[in-house]
Amino acid sequence: MSTFQKLVLASGSPRRVELLQQAGIEPDRLFPADIDETPERAEHPRSLAKRLCRVKAEKALAGLKAEADFEPPFLLAADTVVSVGRRILPKAELLDEAANSLRLLSGRNHRVYTGVCLVTPEGKFRQKLVETRVRFKRLGREELESYLASGEWRGKAGGYAIQGLAGTFVVKLVGSYTNVVGLPLYETAALLAGEGYRVHFSWLSGAHVAQG
Repeated sequence: MSTFQKLVLASGSPRRVELLQQAGIEPDRLFPADIDETPERAEHPRSLAKRLCRVKAEKALAGLKAEADFEPPFLLAADTVVSVGRRILPKAELLDEAANSLRLLSGRNHRVYTGVCLVTPEGKFRQKLVETRVRFKRLGREELESYLASGEWRGKAGGYAIQGLAGTFVVKLVGSYTNVVGLPLYETAALLAGEGYRVHFSWLSGAHVAQG
């Protein structure tokens, strides 16, 4: 068996790359899989997160297999869904989408689901769904308008990024913080390690040194 292990991340998200790097895991390649993320009729937020991460993994794997020099890697895909009850909030691209989402989240509890899908070099699919409960403070008009003006909401599920300015909105969080950022580290590392990926390899040489 080769000592080299290749990890492909089926995402172009800087947040997910940074989270993996935080755990000392450096993807060898980014291979974003653009898919239709529209929820199916009456689809539950949990089911949507699970389905989308699987579809992303399948599409990325098909794209990799089409390459002439394809060698089976570890392939990791993820998708994050924010919901209030069964209502799924969009990944905000327009100002109105972000504003509507934040008004809905203001002073309320919501849930963040991330589906993680790992494809092993042997072609096995392994999935995990992680749920975090978050409560926002009641947002005043000035802070809502200021946050919208910051542009941090763009492309974010639910119209906010917890690792940025919106961290000041969080009154309470139950569960994984990294899940809300976009990739639950504990569960992701456990998935990889469980399938033989050497998660701690870079730790042994001190190649990964936390900055602080």
